Amino acid sequence: MIFISKHIVPKGYEGITLYPFIFLKNKELKENEILVNHEKIHLRQQRELFVIFFYLFYAFEWMIKLVKYRNAYLAYLNLSFEREAYQNESNLNYLRSRKLYSFFNYL
Repeated sequence: MIFISKHIVPKGYEGITLYPFIFLKNKELKENEILVNHEKIHLRQQRELFVIFFYLFYAFEWMIKLVKYRNAYLAYLNLSFEREAYQNESNLNYLRSRKLYSFFNYL
């Protein structure tokens, strides 16, 4: 389910997924199939890790990458979850063929 809320989406981002919802900064972004696909990839990741483990893994990996890159944005871009989503967001059929726990391929 997609909601519009510029207050929930962090500054500098267009969307965020908080299972089971996708929040977008404005209603025009609902038409952006690539952005919506990116967020749907996150929904799948969250579901396969029972949501709570996704957030724990995400935070733990981000802290490790923050130490490595010494830059919060670079740490974010290099998270396995984000790498999978960014590299496959243009493939609108990706979720049909995606294998379980595919984000591990991006560690």
